[in-house]
Amino acid sequence: MEGGGGGLGGEPGLLQQILSLRLVPRVGNVTDCQRATLCSFPEMWYGVFLWALVSSLFFHIPAGLLALFTLRHHKYGRFMSVGIFLMGVLGPISAGILTSAAIAGVYKAAGKEMIPFEALVLGVGQTFCVLIVSFLRILATL
Repeated sequence: MEGGGGGLGGEPGLLQQILSLRLVPRVGNVTDCQRATLCSFPEMWYGVFLWALVSSLFFHIPAGLLALFTLRHHKYGRFMSVGIFLMGVLGPISAGILTSAAIAGVYKAAGKEMIPFEALVLGVGQTFCVLIVSFLRILATL
C-alpha cells in the first residue's frame, strides 16, 4: 500500500482520511475553493456526520462493555449492553444524518466554506449534547 493509503485506485483509506481530516477526496480540480476546505453540501454533511458517528461510538462502546462486564451474571441485565451498542450506532445514523444535513444546509445557504476542524467540532458537539441530555435526564422531567 503506497503512502499509507488503503483505498482503491490510489485514494487514501478511511482511517487516513479521519486522522488527517481530509474527509472527502476530490477528483480533479472541479471547484474553485481551497483544497483544505469542505465546499459542497455532501462534503460538509459527510464530515459532520462522520465525526458524530465516530464520537458516539467512542462513548458507547466502552459504556456497553462496562455494562456487559458488570451485568454478566444478571438474568436480563446482560442484554442492556446490546441496547447501549445499538443506540451508539442507530442514534447517529437516524438523528445524526438529519442534524448533520441541517448544519451543512445552513453553511451552504450562507455561502460559507467549512474547514475540517469545524466539522469535527460540530460532530463531536452533537454527541456531547446527546450525552448531556442523557445524564441530566431533562426529558424525564417534561
